[in-house]
Parts: sequence; structure tokens; C-alpha cells
Amino acid sequence: MAIKDSDRRERRRRRVRAKITGQPDRPRLNVFRSSKHIYAQLIDDVAGHTLVAACSLEADIRTQDGLKKTEEATAVGKLIAQRALARQIKKVVFDRAGYRYHGRVKAVADGAREGGLEF
Repeated sequence: MAIKDSDRRERRRRRVRAKITGQPDRPRLNVFRSSKHIYAQLIDDVAGHTLVAACSLEADIRTQDGLKKTEEATAVGKLIAQRALARQIKKVVFDRAGYRYHGRVKAVADGAREGGLEF
């Protein structure tokens, strides 16, 4: 029986998460990618709290007409960086959640770096 793509991604996600954790001084920047939207959040795994979140559904990004998906992802990265810097968070650990570091996932990381976050 063939293994589904979603099961493969879940295996990769678990393998990545076994190696990285978000600390209060260096939270985890998690990315979730659906077929239409992209979501990012900063997570403190010690306390189990989401500190900052941003997604492509927000009004700041949806009002910009004519954006491609990678451009939306870059805007999400910049938005989460802006919100993180407002809470004095500068260093993060990037969690690609089993996705390849390519396309929209890479665009979120690049946008976050442009916004001032350090990985």
C-alpha cells in the first residue's frame, strides 16, 4: 500500500520537531501552508503559548490586490517580524513543519529576515 503525501510530510515534521524547540528567549517560527493561504506563528514551547501570529487572510495583506502567493508569503513574513519586534523578539528558530524550504515557505523566511528577525 502506498504512503500518502500527507503521511510523508507528517514524518518529516516529526523528525524536524525532534531537533528544534522554541524557548522564551528564542521562540519557534512555525509555518503552515495550505493550497490557498499561508500561516506563521511564533511559539514558546516551554510555556506552550503562541506569542505572535500572522496569516495571508489578514486585512493588511488581503487589501493589496494582485499579489502572487509568494508575494503574499513574503508579506506574511514581514508582518510577523514587525509584530515580533514590537514584543522585543529578535531571534527565532525556523520550523518548516515538514515542507521543503522552497517557494512560499522560503518566502516567509526571507520576509521575516527582511523585517529584522534573525535565525
